[in-house]
Amino acid sequence: MWTRRLVAVLGVLALLLVGCDRAPAEPADEPLRPRWQPLTLPAPPGAPGRPLLRDAVACAGRWYVVGGLADAAGETRPAAWSSADGVSWTPLSLSPSSHYGRQHVLYAAACRAGRLAALGAKNGGAHGNPRTGTWSQSSGGRLREVPAPFELYAGPRAVSVARLAAGPGGWLIAGARVDGAAVWTSPDGERFTIREGVAELAGDGRGRTVAYDAVAVPSGWWVVGAVLPSGATAQAPLAWSSADGRAWRRVALPVPDGRGQAQRVASVDGAVVALGPVRDGFGVWRLAGAEWRRVGGFGAAGPGVSSVDALVPAGRELVAVTGDGGDRGLWLSVDMGDSWRVMAMPVVVSDGGNTAVAVASQGDRLLLVTDDGEGSRAWSAGLPVIDR
Repeated sequence: MWTRRLVAVLGVLALLLVGCDRAPAEPADEPLRPRWQPLTLPAPPGAPGRPLLRDAVACAGRWYVVGGLADAAGETRPAAWSSADGVSWTPLSLSPSSHYGRQHVLYAAACRAGRLAALGAKNGGAHGNPRTGTWSQSSGGRLREVPAPFELYAGPRAVSVARLAAGPGGWLIAGARVDGAAVWTSPDGERFTIREGVAELAGDGRGRTVAYDAVAVPSGWWVVGAVLPSGATAQAPLAWSSADGRAWRRVALPVPDGRGQAQRVASVDGAVVALGPVRDGFGVWRLAGAEWRRVGGFGAAGPGVSSVDALVPAGRELVAVTGDGGDRGLWLSVDMGDSWRVMAMPVVVSDGGNTAVAVASQGDRLLLVTDDGEGSRAWSAGLPVIDR
């Protein structure tokens, strides 16, 4: 599981949905400064707890935030919120169905046609491994834990259950099992079938693979990740395509020294773009026809392990959240990944410990959730205007 830890407290108020609050253009060497407005997410019913905001998503005019609550003793329970306008938020009713489900923190979300699904997990058992499950929203709005066999996501073959994607062809989870990259597919966001040991997707004589993220496209799915070649000490970035989630085609992503990972992928304005850490910062790849090309990069290698927490389309633009082992960064691209500008966040969030940053977009609005290790907050802003 590739969740980004826990923690708490929320923010306050408001957001204007009109385009006039987009910040004016700024010099290229200055950070872009969205006009962040704090939001209030009401406390869910039940025992009080410290909010743990972990992911955000938007579709079909609805916004969602998922995470959990932690009490004074550190015990957790799942939580989620919904909004029709990005201003007024309502806690969702949740129905766990298992012992660990009642302790889940929801760490990844996707939505389709205004309907939410999420991944949740809680460490437990003799070895303290993640007890992972899926959650699906009913027609009445309730978010229900979906009962599943223990070894569907856990068990002796488990490695990671990373990200969830939704599209016209259904729902897909990207992750890994002991023999390499794996996916779980579902037509309805409830009944998932694992696809492990699949040719080209799983590890083989070329090395051990792992999948980090997925995106739906008109032709099916793209999944991104990495391979650790046999005898090597560093991973190389990979992408896979599939029409149905069953059979997969592998593509190596170009990188000068052969080192890197593709950790997030998004579709923007008809283009598929992948992003991940490379030796000197973050590399960007874009699909051109049937060929992936390295189109840009940004940032610099930080004091620790670099990672990508989010990559989301915002109209015809892209927004990314990264960590360099020191701090988290927020980035904007208006040219499908060729160039990037840093955006100032409303609070400083370190990269590590029980911290998290996630972003969602709809139209020209951004929703940002942050957890700085002491408190969780939610914010909204219009996209900054910059020259193309």
